[in-house]
Amino acid sequence: MAVNTTRPPASRTTSAGDARPRKESSRSRPRAAVRFGILLTGAFVFLFPFYYMLIGSLQTEPNASPSGAFPDPGNLTVANYREIDRAIDLVQSLVNSGIFTGGVILCTMVFGLLAGYALAQLEFRGRGLVFSTMLLMQVVPFQLMTVPLYVLIVRDYGLADNYLGMILPFAINSTAVFIFRQYFLQLPRELFDAARIDGAGELTILRKVAVPLVKPALLTAVLLTFIGPWNEFLWPFLITKQADMQPLAVSLANYMNNIAARAANPFGAILAGACVLAAPAVALFLIFQRRFVSTDLGSSVKG
Repeated sequence: MAVNTTRPPASRTTSAGDARPRKESSRSRPRAAVRFGILLTGAFVFLFPFYYMLIGSLQTEPNASPSGAFPDPGNLTVANYREIDRAIDLVQSLVNSGIFTGGVILCTMVFGLLAGYALAQLEFRGRGLVFSTMLLMQVVPFQLMTVPLYVLIVRDYGLADNYLGMILPFAINSTAVFIFRQYFLQLPRELFDAARIDGAGELTILRKVAVPLVKPALLTAVLLTFIGPWNEFLWPFLITKQADMQPLAVSLANYMNNIAARAANPFGAILAGACVLAAPAVALFLIFQRRFVSTDLGSSVKG
């Protein structure tokens, strides 16, 4: 008996199945457009103050109305930035900020890595108490400790008019310690046990095993640490009154309070000062924002 092996046309069997994906895709397009519109609106609302700050800093004549966001090109100039440079030494202020902020970041990375690794991977008496005390320090405002720190740094240590006096109170950042601890806790313990069996010491394990796997934590801690001392103006102002040692935030604060009102365009001068102070932080974020990704912490474990 002959068997009919003829297959039905492929178009008949697949046309019914293709109808549903096409229908679903046609429905998803409006939803995607709505989501894109919402995200675009949120991005505009978030970025508009920065745009307005930049445009306002470039205006020759102040225009605080909404139309000032779209100024006449003939009203744009860099005169406000020249006013700042004449009033304060921008280059020296940037160097002072670099020394102050760089010293704080270096101390934070060194002590934060050591403390975070110890709290996450080492067993010692009182580890829980140390961690609880560290969390408690995060809820204490720095302003409450300003007076005792000032007496300790200036009177007892004699570090007035000194970069070290600016750096020491910020040398250990409890937030960075917490970030490092949480990342180190995610690392497989098999990595550390294998290194110890091979005879590696704890510092060697930290440097060659742990640190390469927590690079996102390093970048996060650097950015979080950078923002604090870069924008800090109260403590450096208390430590030194010398203009050639004051960081950029202190110099700009003095400029905005005492000199900007006498500028040709006070509104633009203040916005120009804000742009100068914000530019390094924005640049640092744009450089490293793509590296804020989760690392594959289990990639080194077999099985």
